[in-house]
Amino acid sequence: MPRINLLPWREAERKRKRQEFGVGAVGALALAFLVYFGVNWRMQSAIEAQQERNNYLKQQISELDKQIAEILDLEEQKKRLQARITVIEQLELSRPEIVHVFDQLVRTTPDGIYLTSVKQTGRRIELKGVAQSSTRVASYMRNIDSSEWLRDPALQILETKGATDAGSQFTLTASQENPQLAAAEQNKGGAAGGAP
Repeated sequence: MPRINLLPWREAERKRKRQEFGVGAVGALALAFLVYFGVNWRMQSAIEAQQERNNYLKQQISELDKQIAEILDLEEQKKRLQARITVIEQLELSRPEIVHVFDQLVRTTPDGIYLTSVKQTGRRIELKGVAQSSTRVASYMRNIDSSEWLRDPALQILETKGATDAGSQFTLTASQENPQLAAAEQNKGGAAGGAP
């Protein structure tokens, strides 16, 4: 039987397997690096895309904030204009008011009374005068109470002098009313209440 030396063949086979293992290991490492760089590139691309979206959203939010500030400013201007319109309407309605008040002062003053002073503070009117008797002052207060433009008379002072012909000095206050303004406010209230 011939003797065959298998050592060089075995050695060549081992060498080939080592080379295949080295090539496989290098290929696996290269593939792992390629996968790592591919995944890393994909993640960086996704992060950059998300950052671009975030920046776009921030820009849109800042523009919306500016628009909201403009809207709030316009609403504030609208409120100021409405307040001015309301004041102008009230002034327009109250413009002839003093004429009516003086007319009512003349109409409500009975015989036997004359006024020495009329003073207005806000919506209150202070009337000072001289009356022939206290009954005339009471009549004057009833006349004021039934007036459209004057309300709530209140007697502050009634002084009767010793001599009967000197008369009684009196001080009374009354509230100034405006029936036109009250009717306008009532109409606004009724229109606002009736609106859906």
